[in-house]
Amino acid sequence: MLIKLENPALLLKAVELVSELVTEVRIRVNDYGLSMSAMDPANVAMVGFKLPKTIFSQFEVGNEVLGVNLDNLKRVLKRCGPGSSLTIKKEDNLLEMDIQDRIKRVFSLRLIDIEGEEIDFDAKSSRMTFPCVVQLNSVDLIDAIEDCSVVDDACSFIIKDGKFIIEAKGLNSSRAEFSGDEATIQGENCKSRYSLEYLSKFVKGAKLCEKTVIHFANDHPLKIDFIPSGMQLNFVLAPRVETED
Repeated sequence: MLIKLENPALLLKAVELVSELVTEVRIRVNDYGLSMSAMDPANVAMVGFKLPKTIFSQFEVGNEVLGVNLDNLKRVLKRCGPGSSLTIKKEDNLLEMDIQDRIKRVFSLRLIDIEGEEIDFDAKSSRMTFPCVVQLNSVDLIDAIEDCSVVDDACSFIIKDGKFIIEAKGLNSSRAEFSGDEATIQGENCKSRYSLEYLSKFVKGAKLCEKTVIHFANDHPLKIDFIPSGMQLNFVLAPRVETED
């Protein structure tokens, strides 16, 4: 296996976001490209990431599954500068990472065995039904989630009378309301509540792209799609089902 990236920052951004949920992950490298799928230890959230082979300047692979520690991988990726290229090779049980800028620097990471079932994000998410779909500006989603985090630890996603609402109610409250002028809203009236701890991690991905697509249903999981240039990043979050006052 030998792959080369002229823009390693793409991989670094993805690894940083995936590492919000898990510390170890299987990286799959095949004819499609490079991908990661993982579920957090609490089985509350799932992440899927894809980097197609067209992004790589060199791509010579079979079908590899690489177990890595994400903290170790992040440390190496952060050593890449703005003009660096990154070549990754598998040598026995090591991942050799060559950073080329003014000089060539070589790092070796030991591959690890990861316990538990391998997660297939596409297979799992394709079995879910999302009758409500909202597309909105990423900056607006970030602001709404940050507003809600000020007043509570969970928020509700609501479609009501053709409007999309993100609302948190504790002792205090926060509410962001979007009409058809600010967002593309599809679906009948519905409502579901989600953890802001997880949402605050997810929306870091919104900073990478102009638009975000949200899929949800009454008291059902939430799926968030970020499709920044050159890669695909998706999250699924279980609902918080509880009785509200």
